Amino acid sequence: MTKEKVIIIGSSGAIGEAFAQHYMQHDYDVLCLSRGEPPKAISSLQHINFDLENEDSIANAAAHAQSLGSYDKIIIATGVLHAEDSFPEKTFKQLDQKFFQKIFNINTIGPALIAKYFLPLLKRDVISKFVFLSARVGSISDNRLGGWHAYRSSKAALNMLIKNFAIEVQRTNPNARIFGMHPGTVDSKLSKPFQKNVSDKKLFQPTFAVQQMIKVIEEVRESDTGKVLAYDGSIIES
Repeated sequence: MTKEKVIIIGSSGAIGEAFAQHYMQHDYDVLCLSRGEPPKAISSLQHINFDLENEDSIANAAAHAQSLGSYDKIIIATGVLHAEDSFPEKTFKQLDQKFFQKIFNINTIGPALIAKYFLPLLKRDVISKFVFLSARVGSISDNRLGGWHAYRSSKAALNMLIKNFAIEVQRTNPNARIFGMHPGTVDSKLSKPFQKNVSDKKLFQPTFAVQQMIKVIEEVRESDTGKVLAYDGSIIES
């Protein structure tokens, strides 16, 4: 029996690594992409180095992936919330052009360019899935606290792109399911500076968050394409 094929983009991060480990343990044919070297736990898997902020690098990685076949699942598990010397804005007075551009490059433009080159790699003769890691704070209707201007707006823009891509791809590949996933607050470098206000019950280990998301990914319906779903399967409104 032919193994299902999956690409994990951002496999050097906590969530990406957990996705790769899960699919490796469940006997998938796994291809990992990341800027850094793969963690030891998944070092035996096929790996491509690429730069999320360089379109040529993304295109070259896609060409390599395409030479290996077509895919049942492609998961983008990249994202950034803060830098070493820059944190999410508490007020518009803290807006910084370079930080704003960096956040959009990684959270919005990078995933959009990945979609440009990797969406055509989805299988067409069976149900295939393209998953973007998004966030609840990208919801405009759910925003009651304000702040985090660059991060919120980068995820809101990503959510619009997910909808756009889903509409377009359905015309040529009706078996494709394209959607976003909110993983909850995961214990990772991304959330580390902000964990003190998160209860233990709401701070998920990467493995647990991925297990929850995979349940949703496996059960996603045609009507869910273009939407953003939380780890518990609920729909996050735009």
